Amino acid sequence: SGKLSRRSQIQGGRSRVRRALYMAALTAIRTCERFKTFYTALAARSGSKKLAIIAVARKLLVVLNAIMRDKTAFA
Repeated sequence: SGKLSRRSQIQGGRSRVRRALYMAALTAIRTCERFKTFYTALAARSGSKKLAIIAVARKLLVVLNAIMRDKTAFA
C-alpha cells in the first residue's frame, strides 16, 4: 500500500468525444506524417504507446480548435 504507482484512466469530458478523438488519433498516426513522427518520438521517450496515443489525441484536438478558430484548411 502506498508503493504501487498506477496510471489512471482519463475521465474528464464527454465519453463519446474521448472515444472519437482516440479513434481519430489512431488514424492520424497511421496516415499523417506529422502525427506519426510525434507519436514515435514520444512512445520511444516515454516507453508507453498508450500515453503517446493520448498525447496525439490532445494535439489533434488543439489543431482542430485552431482550424475552427482561424477558419483555415488542414495542411
